[in-house]
Amino acid sequence: MKVSAYNLQEVLVVLVIIGILLLLALPNLMPLISKAKSTEAQLQLSHIYNSQKMHRYMYSKYSIDFGEIDFEPPKTVNESGRANYTYEILSATNSSFKARATAVTDFDGDGVLNVWEIDENGAPKQIVKD
Repeated sequence: MKVSAYNLQEVLVVLVIIGILLLLALPNLMPLISKAKSTEAQLQLSHIYNSQKMHRYMYSKYSIDFGEIDFEPPKTVNESGRANYTYEILSATNSSFKARATAVTDFDGDGVLNVWEIDENGAPKQIVKD
């Protein structure tokens, strides 16, 4: 009894065609990938904003220390984690604060790292677009 199957050449031709289609589609998908990964920064910065607001209601000032606002920055991909951004509080006074998220990887390979900031107004702003 003979079993029908694909030979090696047929499988290789299909793989080459899939590879060519991926190469054609990938440049069009890079902005979407960048945008999806920047959602992480916006969500984490919003969490920092909420934590800062709570700290200000309790102590009448913003904090420059993540420990005081009960925020633990996630481990980045460079530290065997899953986060694509590092987080820091740039400044904090009684009436204002500024926090920044900086990408640790270049999403589209152009050499520019994505940077987002948030302040006491609560709207994340993209400072450097990747």
